[in-house]
Amino acid sequence: MHKLIITVAGVGAETTKAAQPALPVTAAEIGADAARCAEAGASMYHLHVRDAAANPTQAREAFAAAIAAVRERSDIIIQTSTGGAMGMSADERLQPLDLDPEMASLTTGTANFGDDVFFNDTALMTEFYQRMQKKGVRPEFEIFEAGQMDNALKLVKKHGPAGPLMHWDFVLGVPGSMSGEPRNLVFLVDRVPEGSTWTCTGIGRWHMPVTMTALALGGNVRLGFEDNVFYHKGVLAKENAELVGRVARLSREWGRETATPDEARQILRLGTYAG
Repeated sequence: MHKLIITVAGVGAETTKAAQPALPVTAAEIGADAARCAEAGASMYHLHVRDAAANPTQAREAFAAAIAAVRERSDIIIQTSTGGAMGMSADERLQPLDLDPEMASLTTGTANFGDDVFFNDTALMTEFYQRMQKKGVRPEFEIFEAGQMDNALKLVKKHGPAGPLMHWDFVLGVPGSMSGEPRNLVFLVDRVPEGSTWTCTGIGRWHMPVTMTALALGGNVRLGFEDNVFYHKGVLAKENAELVGRVARLSREWGRETATPDEARQILRLGTYAG
């Protein structure tokens, strides 16, 4: 069993300062947050950014500023979001790829998302996947429903691989999509192709059930204020690093150390970080 890769979804597009006052929104705040998370045991930062009014944006300039702030303080793997926020166009969502990140998220299907619909049809998925191939950016397949795994496999079969292995992220517990019951994660993991790596996250109250199931199955974990703002029910986490520290501690109790960013790069076969 390889070391645990902890991914931090520290910002997101939906969480607000009103809901979580410790939410990092400026480039400087994101850079400092990523550094504290890396020190606590995180290997990767799933990056969303905000504009000057703290609203979600996919502007390349905002991503460039946040990436620079992260890089000043840490060698953590940066995975940019191409999900953006509800209602954004494909061109808006793809802007971070211009910055050549090591990884980027790719949702392979349309999903109910609370009262909204997260739209990803075949044409959009194909465009995103081929752009990542061309740029040499490793996709992380974001899976909200089981059928989205089939869509991802069809992309690889039709257009070829986008790296030496497939990496999956199971996002469970979004209202309107697949819940975070342990049996759902077991079902999805049983369908992961041999040679792949996977991580998962539980939204809101599903954070710990999904996390503990992933640790038991030997998988990896995503966490952070994009997915869950609480440490205990009704008690806000002080910062993203506090959530990282708990999972790192639990994993060590089971005899499994956390991966450094460079160790995670080796596990994911991303190549060597140049600095």
